[in-house]
Amino acid sequence: MKAVFIDRDGTIGGGDEVTFPQEFKLFPFSQKAIELLKNKGYKLFAFTNQPDLSEGKVAYKDFETELYSLGFDDLCICPHRPADHCSCRKPSAYMINQMRIKYHLQLSECFVIGDRWSDMASGLSAGTKVILVKTGAGNGAMGLYSNQWNPDRAAYIAEDLLDAVRWILNHA
Repeated sequence: MKAVFIDRDGTIGGGDEVTFPQEFKLFPFSQKAIELLKNKGYKLFAFTNQPDLSEGKVAYKDFETELYSLGFDDLCICPHRPADHCSCRKPSAYMINQMRIKYHLQLSECFVIGDRWSDMASGLSAGTKVILVKTGAGNGAMGLYSNQWNPDRAAYIAEDLLDAVRWILNHA
């Protein structure tokens, strides 16, 4: 089964900070990118750290409503703060591995698309191909945080989500 794990904040919309669902603005190209993958038979997983959930600032249901309405098949949401030292928070590969088990994925055939070093490190640790987008915190992931992961290990560095999806469809 072909699958793509797509980060939320900075990748499909918003900026380089976590945004509540009621305030979240999708990038103009994101819905088209998601539809292109869906039309080619890819399973799509939202892949996001949302620490405001553990602090009670927002409800899980709000994220479910938002992300399922965009076309995601399943959700990988870590609700913990970094200080919680949980096993699921990116850069851990835990959430990817949960989907691997649930959907019988061959991770070497899957992709992670994101804008942060933690997205890239999570995907690489799990054995997926990774694509960094320059939107959101993407430029920082290539520069300031390049010591946290090796940018040379990215399958592709894309301008945005639509560019990443087109690359997948032309190279996978």
